[in-house]
Amino acid sequence: MLTLLNLLSAVALLVWGTHIVRTGIMRVYGADLRRVLSRSVEKKPMAFVAGIGVTALVQSSNATTLLVTSFVAQNLVGLTPALVIILGADVGTAIMARVLTFDLSWLSPLFIFFGVVFFLGRKQTRAGQLGRASIGLGLILLALQLVVEAARPITQASGVQVLFSSLTGDIMLDALIGAVFAIISYSSLAAVLLTATLTATGVISFQVALCLVIGANLGSGLLAMLNNSGSNAAGKRVALGSLLFKVIGCVLVLPFVHVLSPWLDKLPVPDEELVIFFHVFYNLIRCLVMVPFADPMARLCKRMIRDDQENDARLKPKHLDRSALDTPALALANAARETLRMGDVLEMMMDNFYKVMHGEPRQEREIRRLDDDVDVLYTAIKLYLARMPKEDLPEEDSRRWAEIIETALNLEQAGDIIERMSGDVADKSLAARRAFSPEGLRELEQLHEQLLNNLRLALSVFLSRDIASAKRLRRAKHRFRIMNRRFSHEHVDRLHQKNVQSIETSSLHLGLLGDMKRLNSLFCAIAYSVLEQPDDERDKE
Repeated sequence: MLTLLNLLSAVALLVWGTHIVRTGIMRVYGADLRRVLSRSVEKKPMAFVAGIGVTALVQSSNATTLLVTSFVAQNLVGLTPALVIILGADVGTAIMARVLTFDLSWLSPLFIFFGVVFFLGRKQTRAGQLGRASIGLGLILLALQLVVEAARPITQASGVQVLFSSLTGDIMLDALIGAVFAIISYSSLAAVLLTATLTATGVISFQVALCLVIGANLGSGLLAMLNNSGSNAAGKRVALGSLLFKVIGCVLVLPFVHVLSPWLDKLPVPDEELVIFFHVFYNLIRCLVMVPFADPMARLCKRMIRDDQENDARLKPKHLDRSALDTPALALANAARETLRMGDVLEMMMDNFYKVMHGEPRQEREIRRLDDDVDVLYTAIKLYLARMPKEDLPEEDSRRWAEIIETALNLEQAGDIIERMSGDVADKSLAARRAFSPEGLRELEQLHEQLLNNLRLALSVFLSRDIASAKRLRRAKHRFRIMNRRFSHEHVDRLHQKNVQSIETSSLHLGLLGDMKRLNSLFCAIAYSVLEQPDDERDKE
């Protein structure tokens, strides 16, 4: 029992090490990887090579699949190039399986030692996150040793040998067991390594080992489907296409395993190494053959999985992909896009408030509904960002995290102010049949127009973080405050002149001026956050 627990813990350590490497690399180079993938989709060969390269860097085809699925789900990458990248990722993970089987045991303590030093010493810097990746790589190498050592006594047990002796050549059963291995270990790499170990000890025949390897690749496709079960239709299509490519490979190769195994077994290479080489070349040949069929596969997946039906897209977030939380650059981009949606809803609220000022009380109910949508989006963004490990973020990502949450909070407060303003106008002006004076209404219109312009400019500054635009927004804020103060004085002058309409709406008019001043401050707050960037970040702009 203890031996079995040792094996399971070794496999878990392997999975955890892969996770740490992936998250560490993504936190340092996530934005760069995103840019590389997005620029490599024009030509299939480049997309295929990009999939291999990114997977080799992050040590996991699952990580590459996660990135690509997120891009497709957000309409940043087309389905066809995404499928080509996934094929490249399958080749990349097979190559890494071969690299990691070399005797690299001396590197494990070295990676872990220096990784801990850098991670604890400079946790929120780029060096600290590279240290995190170094720890993960050391754990992977250590886990590979433990898998081999823990599997050796298990394979020598008589009960286990009897169990595996039942695998006598039923290719479908053997492939199914290989898929189960991959799903249980949450890694096709672990399943392939375990198969190689069983082959080296003579527990299973070479032919059975080949079937298990093919099944392990199929299991990784099933894992992708499970991981993307909560994604939208576009994301599910990527996982489905990857799975179908793996199913086709199984169907084409499995019937010929009984022919391949005797031929390969004659090669002057140990059986356990032949298993790894077969894994590499099987994926390489399968993926190269499948690349020209990426277009038909994309069309088939679109027919099998229809687009999501959204009755009211504003009532729920669209871009907050939870699977991207381990990739800060991508997760922050998702949260920023959702924050921009809040700005779009606020712009609609401002348009409806203009109609309320001009005698359309029914729009006040629409403003309340839109404010509820703003609250829903704000809550989703807040909870999404709360799931990110902020203490582990690099300094630049940490500042962006703060900018997003502060901007979302400001927009949520602005929505409450607009709702209250529309209610005041509906109750104190329209219901009481008290109209603004022509001069007062014209002043409110000018302020409303300037507020809309400032909101649009603020959203642009939030997205681009451009220093020149931020300075322009700061100047616009000051101009609005000067205009607001001048209109306040002009309103008092009309009271002095005993303008009846101004006297009747004085309290409401001055209240609206104060609320608009607060709205302007909330809209323009992002300018100061951008202008307070460190000099090294300004140089990047």
